[in-house]
Amino acid sequence: MEQRTKNGKQKAVGKKKDFIQIRHVFILFFIFSSLIANAQCAMCRAALAGESNIKKAEAVNDGIVYLMVVPYLLVVIIGILIYKMYQSKKKRAA
Repeated sequence: MEQRTKNGKQKAVGKKKDFIQIRHVFILFFIFSSLIANAQCAMCRAALAGESNIKKAEAVNDGIVYLMVVPYLLVVIIGILIYKMYQSKKKRAA
């Protein structure tokens, strides 16, 4: 889909919306696929293998997942702060 601007040039409108929708689908896919992932390294698995260590293995898996969340949370917070700063500069300029 294209739109004409005031000076007669054509501007692509639909491509950006399609890209944003595809990006959201990929983000949701990766979030939900990581929820079911088994986050245990080979050495931890070997050390905790066996019937008697089931609770310990689950605890190690949960700890690894919690440690993995912190860097992603920091990136999201920094991204939100940058977005808010950009929006406030945009409002001041207008």
